[in-house]
Amino acid sequence: MSVYDVSVGQLKIRVSGIIEESISNGPGLRLVVFAQGCRHHCPGCHNPQSHDFEGGYDLTVEELMNLVRENSLLDGITLSGGDPFEQAHAFGKLAGIAKSEGYHVTTYTGYTFEQLVDPVKTHPDWQELLHYTDLLVDGPFIASAKNGLLKFRGSENQRMIDVHQSMQSAVVVLAAV
Repeated sequence: MSVYDVSVGQLKIRVSGIIEESISNGPGLRLVVFAQGCRHHCPGCHNPQSHDFEGGYDLTVEELMNLVRENSLLDGITLSGGDPFEQAHAFGKLAGIAKSEGYHVTTYTGYTFEQLVDPVKTHPDWQELLHYTDLLVDGPFIASAKNGLLKFRGSENQRMIDVHQSMQSAVVVLAAV
């Protein structure tokens, strides 16, 4: 199925909320989509309301892309949570369309990069979402490692990863953001 397939636009994503303009959730001005549903349940999580898979509301991929397209000042989209990898099929399609239209994609996850690329454990849709992600902020939030001075992340264990460089080199390459 191509990212241009009309049916892709009708895919539903369960969201916890949207920030239409943010400079604190990735480089540049971005639209932030908070996924509803998270298995990590990190103590001290900034978005605990996003953990319940039954909460939130549905938006289609097309509705979300229309929000992006309506603001000509946006540099990209950020997929946060909850955890976007819990809805990787739909978020992968959203990221693919955003990339095809020239937007930068940042994705936050409680999984580590190593977990996402492990060929034994990986979910097929995780690979698509990773493929369209430019910057990955990985790892669970750890309250004891919280640091309010960190750029785009909440705790010191979380990494900002250049996904494309990491996939090419087969080692984690930290992003210079």
